[in-house]
Amino acid sequence: MTQLTARQLGLISDTHGLLRPGVHEALSGVALILHAGDVGGSGILDELRLIAPVRAVLGNTDPAGDPELADEILIKVKGMSVHVSHGHEVGSPTPERLAERYGADVVVYGHTHRPLVTKLGGRLFVNPGAAGPRRFNLVPSVARLTISGGNAEVEIVEIA
Repeated sequence: MTQLTARQLGLISDTHGLLRPGVHEALSGVALILHAGDVGGSGILDELRLIAPVRAVLGNTDPAGDPELADEILIKVKGMSVHVSHGHEVGSPTPERLAERYGADVVVYGHTHRPLVTKLGGRLFVNPGAAGPRRFNLVPSVARLTISGGNAEVEIVEIA
């Protein structure tokens, strides 16, 4: 498990090959960007690296075997564990299903394209929404995760 001392992380998912210009402003100043899958090509990760270092997981539409995409990410930030996966590995991801499988303090996932921030049993579950092509009449979004003093807070940021 990687130990990280930075306290503000950018969360993004479901770019599907499109990185909207507003993502640069929305994630400006974060120490690390965590991409929760369905990246849509290494060009997306290269563009995100202009903002901050990036770690990304494999989504159900990403090509298997891409060396830049892990099956899952588990890191420690300011003493809190953060787990990232796409979520499709549990079927239709919900905080309850993810809680059964992963024990991290903060669980980040994508796949549904719907932004969601919820607490369950003292743990935080975050879907930053889809930042790529607009689908399901949902507004594209990302999230900023701040960890400080043993607490994690999330802000969903809509991308115009």
